[in-house]
Amino acid sequence: MAERTLSGIGVTPLSGVGSVVWYRPDADLPEPPEPEDVDVGSERTRFEDGRATAERELRTERTRTAERVGEDEAAVFDAHIQFLNDPQITDGVTEAINGGLPAEHAVQETFSTFIEQFENMGGRMGERADDLRDVRDRLVRVLADSERTDLSSLPAGSVVVAERLTPSDTAQLDPERVAGFATVTGGRTSHAAIFARSLALPAIVGIGEELNSVEDGAEVVVDGESGEFVISPDAERKDAVAADDDVAVRPDPVTTTDGVEIEVAANVGTRSDLGPAVERGADGIGLFRTEFLFLDRDSPPNEDEQFDAYVEAVEAFDSGRVVVRTLDIGGDKPVPYLDLPDEENPFLGERGIRRSLGPDATLFETQIRALLRAAASADGARISVMLPLVSTVDELKRARERFEAVADDLAEEGIDHAMPEFGIMVETPAAAFMADQFAPHVDFFSIGTNDLAQYVMAAERGNERVADLGDYRQPAVLRAIDATVSAADGTDCWVGMCGEMAGDPNLTELLVGLGLDELSMSAVTVPQVKAAVSETDTDDATTLASQALQAETKAEVTELLRETQ
Repeated sequence: MAERTLSGIGVTPLSGVGSVVWYRPDADLPEPPEPEDVDVGSERTRFEDGRATAERELRTERTRTAERVGEDEAAVFDAHIQFLNDPQITDGVTEAINGGLPAEHAVQETFSTFIEQFENMGGRMGERADDLRDVRDRLVRVLADSERTDLSSLPAGSVVVAERLTPSDTAQLDPERVAGFATVTGGRTSHAAIFARSLALPAIVGIGEELNSVEDGAEVVVDGESGEFVISPDAERKDAVAADDDVAVRPDPVTTTDGVEIEVAANVGTRSDLGPAVERGADGIGLFRTEFLFLDRDSPPNEDEQFDAYVEAVEAFDSGRVVVRTLDIGGDKPVPYLDLPDEENPFLGERGIRRSLGPDATLFETQIRALLRAAASADGARISVMLPLVSTVDELKRARERFEAVADDLAEEGIDHAMPEFGIMVETPAAAFMADQFAPHVDFFSIGTNDLAQYVMAAERGNERVADLGDYRQPAVLRAIDATVSAADGTDCWVGMCGEMAGDPNLTELLVGLGLDELSMSAVTVPQVKAAVSETDTDDATTLASQALQAETKAEVTELLRETQ
């Protein structure tokens, strides 16, 4: 059979070859009995019992996912538990049962209404439809007493193909057995894509309906970098996949061909992320997302708990820097025990430093105390602190004043402390435009391209309808990056990047050319980016960056990058 290629969205810089295993979870139910034949009381009891069983399963799955994949990914199951207990949903199911439907049919009908509502919203809210499907299918399975398809014990070399994969589905996949997966729907920020990066699985999402033409057992290549799904690949294509698998882990720092050292660090959320970061050769931590210390609990972590977490992160790396982002709550990161406002557009609302200088001032002070103490520990001199979502110089100055005031308090108490390296995330257009004014007050910038692209292009990063606009290869985004780097030129301020863009090895040469000193990413992509750095000549990279900054369209930028591969 001749080789055939389908295209989708590649979400990991990894490739795999294997045999297709179609995953078609069956949520279909038989026709319900007549309403007069339904025992309403019994069905209400069945629903409550089923809900309790589903919640126990979710809590078990959350614990297993946190241990195996990471706290970041496991947090999605908290949302599932909230949906399971949402009064609007439970009341809707009860009402349907009272109307004469069996429990499983009532669940199917009620959830379908909410799923449709979320899908119509689009963007990140649209992605919550998959969470609802996951909860619905779990409840229906429990109520119907049917067995769940076991994705954890597939034959070695399986490539899972599905309409979509829910978090519960993806969390089951075993990288030792699964060579990759591909889905009809989905985007770069979907749960399936996030899990794929954490599990280091080759994956392509959003291929479209043409994927349904691929038969069970077909030999395929999943190229998670290019987004190409190749059916009946020839020997040359398969050999190329084998070569991709040979990217070596480099535990030592790397330089360009002409000797410029580029720090390649990892983004981490919890302690469980430290091991993979070290194993994949990260030089340090370029983004420690401290908000994950605050999730999955009934109260915030105390000062000592935070101190221990920061010290453990530093001790995981022999000599690498650890950049700790202060609490970034709000937007898409709700915390149940905090009184977060119900905002129409939370990404433009009270989040990040805005909360730390406002309603979360007490939490911020506790975090500062822990950070200053950790900075005085044996390895603490390598701790750096950065502030999220800074938009004004006044915010920066007020935050620094809080650090200095807490340092004075610790000194009066006779507690060892030290002032860490201090920086800000550049993720708002305001920060990029004002970078020259920020530079005298900080030791570093770290560019968060996920939010920067979203805000520069006014395109929500989770909305597939504007995904092309929100792409970090847009010329306007590149110019915002260039403005930030240029503002640091001639100062002692170094510039890093901790957004998804930093982990794309196809963009490494461009980022070196733009003048980045450090790149931080999901641990899975560290070896590929280190390899790309070692193959980059800075003169060639500077030329590429200059050409890209003159481009008028994303297509021109993409073509320039293609020509350099």
